[in-house]
Amino acid sequence: MSMKSKRWGGEVTMRNVMSRNWAFLLCFCSFCAGVLFTNRLWMVHESRPSRIGAERIYSEPDGCNQKLVIKHTSNDSPGKATNHVIQELNKTISNLEMKLAASRGTHESVHNGSPLSGNLKTVQSNSKKKYFMVIGINTAFNSRKRRDSVRATWMPQGEERKKLEEEKGIVIRFVIGHSSTAGGILDKAIEAEEQVNEDLLRLNHVEGYLELSAKTKTYFSTAVALWDAEFYVKVDDDVHVNLATLGMILSKHHLKPRVYIGCMKSGPVLARKGVKYHEPEYWKFGEVGNKYFRHATGQLYAISKDLATYISINQDVLHKYANEDVSLGSWFIGLDVEQVDDRRLCCGTPPDCVWKAMTGNICAASFDWRCSGICRSVERIMDVHERCSEDKNAIWNARFSQ
Repeated sequence: MSMKSKRWGGEVTMRNVMSRNWAFLLCFCSFCAGVLFTNRLWMVHESRPSRIGAERIYSEPDGCNQKLVIKHTSNDSPGKATNHVIQELNKTISNLEMKLAASRGTHESVHNGSPLSGNLKTVQSNSKKKYFMVIGINTAFNSRKRRDSVRATWMPQGEERKKLEEEKGIVIRFVIGHSSTAGGILDKAIEAEEQVNEDLLRLNHVEGYLELSAKTKTYFSTAVALWDAEFYVKVDDDVHVNLATLGMILSKHHLKPRVYIGCMKSGPVLARKGVKYHEPEYWKFGEVGNKYFRHATGQLYAISKDLATYISINQDVLHKYANEDVSLGSWFIGLDVEQVDDRRLCCGTPPDCVWKAMTGNICAASFDWRCSGICRSVERIMDVHERCSEDKNAIWNARFSQ
């Protein structure tokens, strides 16, 4: 009995040893298989390092959240596909920034009860239309005769102006704010003028000569909220403009995202009080007698949509110098902006613009430097228009990139 039990005990012990050996062998085999499988996955992953370059990234709504989706698009080369994805993302970001600026501009206008609130229907109707350029003609309350002289020369009127917007994507408005006593006689006169001509853009801004830099910020912020355009132009109401020539100049730069076009200059910083264009913050530009950084002269300049959007988004922190053209130039320092110096935007009045037109080099804008505009423009702009203007059908025959 004891011998049998001992034999059975030995058999049990041997079976336990064999079971442990098999278990060890199975574990070892599983480990090896796992290592081989893991290495295979790493090899497959490393063999396709630029896979995302051949895929398209877009966002898909998922209830209240946004879900990132990656979708195969083509079998382009990794570098080309990656560049395409980056361009798409940049375009999406730019569009979102523009929509943010437009939304904020509209919201602030409604909240403040500004004259812009009367243009909310314009925001609605223009939200989907693409324009080529928006031209804002800077004007003041006491410049009614100047406005009428512009209307009688280079600025189309009535149905022709509406046709210009629809067919050529060119929007033209006189830009003006409101008086220090809102609703007073000056504001009522402007409202009556608007009912007749329908060509004024009212800003949430108090008019004043020393407030031109603030007015410039408000203009670009308002314009980019109302119209989705490639370019935004500012011009004074005593400057003569040839629209087709201006459009052709700008169209050469329509593929550049951040472009600043005008007659570039770098004049002295005037520290002495009482002189015209005195700069109270002259000390910021170094030693007395230093010059400003390069910037476009204030009679006429144009900026691309991205720069107008930048001004709108950052308007609360952009510093205002005494001179409006200096302020605009300072806002772009430190940004990746291309400056375009085109002297056709600052021609003189006859005989200068006449000589240039005879050589086939038609001017886009004409004024007198000594007057910072056409001297006695109300009396003389018609003569400038007759002698220096482009063909009357030039604007309708011109083709601009949109």
